[in-house]
Amino acid sequence: MKITPLADRVVIKFLEAEETTKGGIILTSSAQEKPQIAEVTAVGPGGIVDGKEIKMEVKVGDKVLISKYSGTEVKIDNEKYTIVRQNDILAKVK
Repeated sequence: MKITPLADRVVIKFLEAEETTKGGIILTSSAQEKPQIAEVTAVGPGGIVDGKEIKMEVKVGDKVLISKYSGTEVKIDNEKYTIVRQNDILAKVK
């Protein structure tokens, strides 16, 4: 199954959370923070949203920094994805 976002929405997949600290301490899954860096897997077409022209600034494959509690989580074919609006993306990560 394939997800095709509409308007100014972007489908992302979070990168794995750190399992150890820099000092070498192994973290349990409950102690790990939700990752904020994700990879873009699909991008909507942009267009007119709420009366404003929206140009999509990200593309598939970009790594991005996301607001901590934004988006809607979905599970497709046993893979977890999050759908966010482009304005929930804070920055591109290089």
